[in-house]
Order: sequence, then structure tokens, then C-alpha cells
Amino acid sequence: MKSFNEQVYEVVAKIPSGRVATYGQIARIIGRPRMARFVGYASNNKNSWHLPWHRVVFKDGSLCPGYAPEQYKELRAEGVGFKKGRIVDVAKFQWNTENEIAPPADIRDWPLKF
Repeated sequence: MKSFNEQVYEVVAKIPSGRVATYGQIARIIGRPRMARFVGYASNNKNSWHLPWHRVVFKDGSLCPGYAPEQYKELRAEGVGFKKGRIVDVAKFQWNTENEIAPPADIRDWPLKF
């Protein structure tokens, strides 16, 4: 079974150029819908810097504090559109993963429901 971080890295690696994904979206894709914050923590791993983390934004389209100027520049170069205030137009540029990523193969990876 892959670690949480490994699952996150697989998803981030699949985000296509010109699209963005939210931290929460990535958490839902790997079957851990309440762990968006931990997706952000996974981005701080030095072994994952080769991944397109600039394509990951907050749910409202905000950019990552401390990295926003570089992130803005990279996303603009890929054709991602912004609203006023350097906010990504998530409604238009969010990655649609439907039919692209299979659900978790192991039942233990599904979120618990009580």
C-alpha cells in the first residue's frame, strides 16, 4: 500500500498543463476528503519539488503565500486565467478528473462513513 504522500505525488504529477487542482480536490481523489491540509504538507517534501506544485491552488483560487509571484508567472505561462487580485478562475481552469483517475483500488483507502 502506498503512503499518503506517494498517493498525493501521483495525482499532482497528472495535473495537465493549463489546469489547476485544489488541495481538497487532490485529497478527495485519493479517498481522503478531509485531509487537504496534509496535501499541502506533502508539498513541502524536498523529494517532490520536481512535481508541478504550481498547479495546486486553494479552493477559492488563491495562490500559495510565499510562492505566489513564481506560481502566478508559471500559471500565466501555461495559459491559466486569473480574476482580479491574482485569483485563479477555478470555475474555468480547474482540472476535471472525471474518467481520468480510477477510484482507490483498496477498500481500506476509501473514506470512513459512520
